[in-house]
Amino acid sequence: MDVFLGSPLFQTINDNAGVFILCFARVFAFLLTVPLISTRAVPRIAKLALGLLVTFLVFPQAQAISFTGDVFTGTFLLLLVGESLLGILTGFFVTIIFSVFSTAGQFFSYQMGFAASSVYDALAQVENPLIGQYFNSIAILVFIQIEAFQELFLGGILRSIQSVNCFVFLTNQKSVLSLFLPFLSLLFYYAFLIALPITGTLFLIHIGMGLLTKAAPQMNLLSEGFPITIMLTFFLLYAILPQLINFFEAIIQTGFTLFQNFLIQNGGIQ
Repeated sequence: MDVFLGSPLFQTINDNAGVFILCFARVFAFLLTVPLISTRAVPRIAKLALGLLVTFLVFPQAQAISFTGDVFTGTFLLLLVGESLLGILTGFFVTIIFSVFSTAGQFFSYQMGFAASSVYDALAQVENPLIGQYFNSIAILVFIQIEAFQELFLGGILRSIQSVNCFVFLTNQKSVLSLFLPFLSLLFYYAFLIALPITGTLFLIHIGMGLLTKAAPQMNLLSEGFPITIMLTFFLLYAILPQLINFFEAIIQTGFTLFQNFLIQNGGIQ
């Protein structure tokens, strides 16, 4: 302990306590909003410990954050709020990426007969149809497989602390809006592309069953329609699952690329 307290890094943290607190506020706000870590399954003490550890590791690279003065002032309080908002912004951006997959499941859950089968999704922290939760589970596995957690902490925390501070909300408001507004439109676009093969197939099946019911009412296809649509939907999911996994990976990489471009435009990182 004496060796650590006498180390140059600890002396730097002690001399720049305000900057360390601002870094911790951004990192902790990020951990409270990012998927997987923000769930109740992760204890708060674990989030706090992880936030302190990450802050300790990235603090020497805090080139964009600077503060010299008393921490017990209104100015420091405003900076603290701004850094927390920046951390929430980063975590919310990752949340939007995962919202694509749950939204895609909601598009055709009603058509396949699973509209009423909503359960609590711990990842999205909302009521989610079973198919949306199934897509979220696949997205989590893809997220871990492509080592996106490393990219998330490297690009979402380290590079943002190196290049962007909370004044981006004041000086580059249009740039922040230009990051989220197009990506929100891409959310529905990608979700529709994921659901399009199944939605189109179910639409044709419903038309066919309607024509058969009209031609031969004694067949009573309406009562048999739900099992047919459910079985066909699972068959289609099984058939296109390899392509869906590749598409999920491309969506996650596109989201990280957009955020990297935002940091480059506002912070000047290369």
